[in-house]
Amino acid sequence: MNVNGRPAEHEPAPGQCLRTHLREQGWFGVKKGCDTGDCGACTVHVDGQPVHSCIYPARRAVGHEVTTIEGLSGSEAAAGDDLHPVQRCFLQGQAFQCGFCTAGMVMTAAALPEEHAHDLPEALKGNLCRCTGYRPIADALRGTVPPVQSAEGPVGTDVPAPAGPDVVTGRARYTLDVEVPGALHAVLARSPHPSAWIRSVDAAPALAVPGVVTVLTWQDSPDVAYSTARHENREDDPDDTLLFDRTVRFAGQRVAAVVAETRAAAEEGCRRLVVDYDVLPAVFDPRAAIAPGAPLVHGDKADVAEALARRIHDPAQNMAAHISSRIGDLDAGLARAAETVELSFGVQRVQHVALETHAAIAWPEGEGVVVRSSTQVPFLTRDALCRLFDLPRDAVRVVSGRVGGGFGGKQEMFTEDVVTLAALRTGRPVQLEFTREEQFIATSTRHPMEITVRAGADADGALTALEVRVLSNTGAYGNHGAGVLFHSCGESIALYNCPVKHVEAVAAYTHTVPAGAFRGYGMSQTAFAIESTLDELARRLGLDPVELRRRNVVHPGDPMISIAGSHPDVDLHSYGLTECLDLVEAALDSGRGEPVPTGPGWSTGRGVGITMLDSSPPRGHVATARLVRGEDGGYTLFVGTAEFGNGTTTVHAQLAAAGLGTTADAIRVVSSDTALTGHDTGAFGSTGTMVAGAATLRAAQAMAALVESGAEGRLETEGRADGTPRTVAFAVHGLRVAVRAETGEIRVLQSVQAVDAGTVLNPRQLRGQVEGGATQALGAALHEHVDVDGTGQVTTRTLRNYHVPALGDVPATEVFFARTDDPLGPLGAKPMSEAPFNPVAPALGNAVRDATGVRLTRLPFTADRVHAALRAERLQHQTH
Repeated sequence: MNVNGRPAEHEPAPGQCLRTHLREQGWFGVKKGCDTGDCGACTVHVDGQPVHSCIYPARRAVGHEVTTIEGLSGSEAAAGDDLHPVQRCFLQGQAFQCGFCTAGMVMTAAALPEEHAHDLPEALKGNLCRCTGYRPIADALRGTVPPVQSAEGPVGTDVPAPAGPDVVTGRARYTLDVEVPGALHAVLARSPHPSAWIRSVDAAPALAVPGVVTVLTWQDSPDVAYSTARHENREDDPDDTLLFDRTVRFAGQRVAAVVAETRAAAEEGCRRLVVDYDVLPAVFDPRAAIAPGAPLVHGDKADVAEALARRIHDPAQNMAAHISSRIGDLDAGLARAAETVELSFGVQRVQHVALETHAAIAWPEGEGVVVRSSTQVPFLTRDALCRLFDLPRDAVRVVSGRVGGGFGGKQEMFTEDVVTLAALRTGRPVQLEFTREEQFIATSTRHPMEITVRAGADADGALTALEVRVLSNTGAYGNHGAGVLFHSCGESIALYNCPVKHVEAVAAYTHTVPAGAFRGYGMSQTAFAIESTLDELARRLGLDPVELRRRNVVHPGDPMISIAGSHPDVDLHSYGLTECLDLVEAALDSGRGEPVPTGPGWSTGRGVGITMLDSSPPRGHVATARLVRGEDGGYTLFVGTAEFGNGTTTVHAQLAAAGLGTTADAIRVVSSDTALTGHDTGAFGSTGTMVAGAATLRAAQAMAALVESGAEGRLETEGRADGTPRTVAFAVHGLRVAVRAETGEIRVLQSVQAVDAGTVLNPRQLRGQVEGGATQALGAALHEHVDVDGTGQVTTRTLRNYHVPALGDVPATEVFFARTDDPLGPLGAKPMSEAPFNPVAPALGNAVRDATGVRLTRLPFTADRVHAALRAERLQHQTH
């Protein structure tokens, strides 16, 4: 075959897919996202026709012309030269965030016949984007890109992403888009059982496979307990995990690594491993897990002293974490109420579905190791590896390339420990790349929760009591279990003034796939429950639901109280919530949006959800930035925070430029390399602007002062921020929907979100964050669910049976910004990365309630569930 006009370097291997064959030859613009032809990230042209190369046999392309993104109309030229019209559209419209899907999107769109270009939902149904919400992609291809917003100076201007030309041409380098000579491949053998003791592992059959170099098990790994979760304070998470554990606690847990010259040999070695299991009783339901006599997930840690040392609340009751907080007299508060409501809710597991799966490659260097990883937390990962392998900090270097999406899922250490062990044992580079199935069965999900809310208010709508009970299923390990539990009972409760607030919450261990950090970090679950309950309470009182919120939300000067003793360093330093509510109500009143579907049986309604988010995590979040002016007068900014579609690289260039009094394109940004900058906690908790950006601004201001003083030559300054004290940001979402009782179908007619993000540094980029978060949240509210069956097996293992929203599944979200300026944020900015996700599900539930009179309490609102709920309500009404 010819690839981009050149003869292929070698023949395809038997059974090899075209994607793997192309990547072996260095065509890294061809991405791996699913292995099953579902996501489109691997799209290439064969004789001008787009194909999903992950399911296209390479041998079928022999004798044909293959074109990748690198060969699309001069893509190998210098940045910005001779772009294909579709690449130019994507670049002009900034129609990407992490960019992992972009090459596939461009290749599909570039081959569209003219008659298909008008129907983009149909034309792009085979291409998924997890970041953008699709609006900028559709605008770019339709030629309807909004005008660029500009301001005096770099702040408030739609500065384009510096990586844009590389993203649209396939030159952007993600984790495994590198050639490392002599690299071995690791594949993990996983347990089919949810609970077992490994009697033995016979590696001989695997080692007999040609190309297999070694097999690693619990016998070869350090006996050091840790958590896969990464936080600045490692004691925020329990030490309940081993690199390889002889005790199996969920189906899909890794039990061995086979390391081989090729991935095919490693996979065959895994198939030939002989593992002898002693299968043990298991428990999958969190309520059953905390009942007396339940099988213990971490019974080997039930000793009180050991549990305390490992920071597990009570392994003898399968409790990873527990909260019990009582503020005020609950009975008295309920007695004062003119109306009370008590409702129970269920919130499901969902997967992050970052299109780049977890991946890492490690190679020995000197007395230590270098790890290149798809991570949001390179510095915390380095520290964890140093502790695990007893290495000094300067012996471990962790580097992130461009990261293909995160959403909290890459605030974990799932691959780096394995490749480090393998590299140290073999003395050679070793890479590990998860399949999409492994992402579903063996990484982490959002915490599924059962939540009961009881609320009372007087006749005027003033809250008199609020009680929240939470049962969170943390799965087999407690990574983020305590943090998510505490955060779920934080801002969603502190948002409202109420003299009585009681919280009782448990994070339970079960023999299921672990839960972990997910966009919103527990707040999307409790916000759905609390906002739905307050909406119902307003209706019982005969009040407008938004008006009840207005009467009870916190205002400047009010204490923010949720759990006793929480939020000590948080205050309302700026306040845009009232304006956000006004903007959303005005938008919903405007008549914009889609028309009501024709035909009988459709009812319409509208709903609103509100959430508040602290500006950074509690207990510390540190960022350091280093700014260098070279002899030529050019500036290079070194930052530790990772770029994974969150836009931090662009914003940091803008902040540095503002501090220096120059333009953003004068700043070169180098990020995510532990060898080049001071410590950075990581890109999570919406801290990329609020904390890391503050460090950048301080470094720039220090540099400006040096320059003004007349200093010459190579100059260097440093800035640091620690994320405290903290302020808050607000997000309000509104939806108009149509519901058809006969089928249970929900159609979103209008979606609108107003956010209080302080000074808007980059309007286009902020709008993209809001649109992407709202779209992801609509997918979680309407379609997505990770299912675990009665034997502990994850049954949703492919994108095909999971339903990530495609372009045709979701509407564009109107986005509005409140006009605020926060004294704590860099140049007045506040965070807005996680927050847009949180208010969407309650807004949807409230809109469906308004349309049908029925309160849906279990997510997601799939058509079958909606139909069943409406039918049950109708039958109950007929009975009465």
